[in-house]
Amino acid sequence: MTQQVRLHFVDWPKVAAPTPSERFIRALVDLTRMVWHPTFTFESSLSRICEVAAEALRIERVSIWHHDQEAGVLRCLDVYQADDGTHHSTEGLEMLWARDDVYLAALEDVRTFEMVEVGGDAENEEPLGPVRDYMQQHGIVAMLDAPAYVEGEFLGVICHESLKGVRKWTQEEVTFAATMGDVVAMAYEVARRRKAESEIEHLRLHDADTGLGNRDYLVELLRQRLDGVLAGDDTMAVVHVLVDATSGIAWSAEAPTIDEVMARIAQRLRRLTGSSIDLARVRANGFSFLLPSNVRQRSAIGLAERALAAVQAMEWSHDEVHPNASAGIAFAQSGADNDARVLLGQAEEAAGHAQSGDKFNYEVFDPGRHDTLVEALRFERVLRDAFVSGAFEVHYQPEYDAQQREWVAAEALLRWRNEGQLVTAGEFIGVVESSGLMLPVGRWVLRQACVDAQRWPATPGGALASVRVNVSARQFDEEGLVQDVTSALEESGLAPARLCLELTETTLMRDIEHALGVLQQLKTIGVQVAIDDFGTGYASLVYLKRLPVDVLKIDRSFVDGMPGAVADTAIVKAVVGLAAALGIDVIAEGVERVVQQQALQGIGVRRMQGWLYGRAVDQESISRLLGAPVQASS
Repeated sequence: MTQQVRLHFVDWPKVAAPTPSERFIRALVDLTRMVWHPTFTFESSLSRICEVAAEALRIERVSIWHHDQEAGVLRCLDVYQADDGTHHSTEGLEMLWARDDVYLAALEDVRTFEMVEVGGDAENEEPLGPVRDYMQQHGIVAMLDAPAYVEGEFLGVICHESLKGVRKWTQEEVTFAATMGDVVAMAYEVARRRKAESEIEHLRLHDADTGLGNRDYLVELLRQRLDGVLAGDDTMAVVHVLVDATSGIAWSAEAPTIDEVMARIAQRLRRLTGSSIDLARVRANGFSFLLPSNVRQRSAIGLAERALAAVQAMEWSHDEVHPNASAGIAFAQSGADNDARVLLGQAEEAAGHAQSGDKFNYEVFDPGRHDTLVEALRFERVLRDAFVSGAFEVHYQPEYDAQQREWVAAEALLRWRNEGQLVTAGEFIGVVESSGLMLPVGRWVLRQACVDAQRWPATPGGALASVRVNVSARQFDEEGLVQDVTSALEESGLAPARLCLELTETTLMRDIEHALGVLQQLKTIGVQVAIDDFGTGYASLVYLKRLPVDVLKIDRSFVDGMPGAVADTAIVKAVVGLAAALGIDVIAEGVERVVQQQALQGIGVRRMQGWLYGRAVDQESISRLLGAPVQASS
C-alpha cells in the first residue's frame, strides 16, 4: 500500500523594519562600544561616527569640526559623503570666527542648532558669516548641528548636512543629533585618557634624562622577542656599554653632572643604530643595545666596537670630563633556555670583565655551550688587533713571460705575521671576509700594493712590472671601490696601467649589469681587469664578450693534470683560442713543473705564475727579483 505524503510550505515570518527610535538606539550602542575599543584611534572613531550618523539620519553628508580657541578657528577633521561612501579631504577646510558670531554663540548655549539656506529671505538675515559661505560652497540646503563639550569646554561640532532639500527634523532625530555631539565628546575624552595613560606608561618605561627606554622596557622587549622561536642558526644579541664617567676625576661645580654626561653619550650612541636595533639606559652608568633575531654574530661585535669608538671620540668642554667605556656581548640561541633578565645580566657581566682590562675594550660572555662561538669571535678579535697593530703584510708572487724570459707582474697576497710565524691568507681570510674587516683590509692591501709597485725597479729589459690586486665580492659591491682605486693611485703615484684588479667569475656573474657599470668606470681610470680562477665559475662565456676585461687567469685545477690530462689540455686550448679571438691575455696559475710550462707554451700560453718561478715574497725580495736577470733554470 502506497503511503501519501502531503507537503506544506511555510514562509519565514516577516520581521518589521526597525523604527527610527530602534535604529538610533542601535547606532548609539554600536558607537559607544566602538569608541572605547582599543583598536580604534581617535581619527578612525570620528570617521565611523560620521558614517553611522549619516546612515541613521538618512542624511547625505556629515562633518566633524574641532574648535581651536586660541586661533579662533573651526577646523574640519572629517567629511563623509553618503552617496559615494567616501571620506573627502579636509585639507585647508576651516572657518574663522569672531566672538560675536551668532553660530558660535548659539553652539555654546544649545544642544542642537538648525540652519536652513533660503537665499535672501528675511528670516535668514542673521550674521552667520562663515557658516553661510560654507553651506553655499558645498551645496548644503540645511544643517542640524550639535556641539561637543567635555567638562564645560567647547571642543567642536558635528554637522548633519542635507543636500537634497529642507528637512523637517522630528524630535527623535533632534535628540539623536544632540547625542551624536556627546559621542564626539566621548571620542575626545577617550583619546585624552589614552594619551595620558600612554604618557604614564612611557614615564614608567623610559629614562627621564636620556629619553631612552629603561631596564624594564628592555627586559619586556627582550622577553617578547625570546617568546618567538629562534630557528636554525638564528641568534639574538645584547650589547651592553658600561660607562665610567667618574674614575680619577675631581668633579667641579662647573662640570656637567653624571646624568648630563650620560645624556650626551646616549645621543651619540643613538646615531649608531637603525630602526631594527633598540637602545635603552638599563642602569645609571650603562646602556644596552638589543639586536634583532636574525643578526649575524659578528655584527654584534661590530656594533660594540663602534659604540666604544664613538664614546672615545667624544669631545668635552671640561678637562676633568673624559669618560671611559667597556662593552659586553651576550647571545641567545635557538634550543637554549633563554631568559630575558639572565641574558641582559650576562652582557653586563661581560662588560664588567672587559672594564678590568684595557680601556675601551669588549668581551663576549663565555658560557660553556658557546665555546666554539666564543673561540671564533676571539679569533676575529685577534685578527682585528693584528690589523690595527700592523701585523698584516703584503707579499708578492711573481708572474713570468716564458716567451720573453722576463718578469712582467706580481700578485699581491695578504699575509699575517703571528708571533714570528708567517700565516698565509688561506688560514684566516674566511674570517676577514665574514666580518667587518674585509673593507678596511682590502683598502689597505690596495694602497700598499700601489705604493710598493711604484718603488719596484725596472726589469733588465727596461720594463716596469704590473701589480695584481685581488678584489673581494664585498669590495666589489661597495659603492666606494672606484674612489678607493683612484685614491690609491693618486697617493702612490702609480700609473693606472700598471694596476690590475683581479675578480672571480662568481663575483662578476652575480649581477652582470652592476659588474658592467663598475668595470667601465675602472677602465675609464685606465686600470686593467683580470678574471681570476677562470673556468671554475658559471655562464661566463655568455657574457665574456660584453665584459671589458684584459686578462683571463686559468685556474690551477686545469694546469695540475697537464700535460697528461687530455680533458684539461683541451679546456686550456679552448680558453686560449677564445681569449685570442677577443684580444684578451691569458695567464696560467699553479705552474710547478717544467713539463707544465712546456705544455702550456705549446698551446700558446706565454704568461705563467706558480712555484716553478717563485713563491710569494716580501717587498724587499720582490724588488731584488724583478731587478735581476732571470736565471736560466726558470
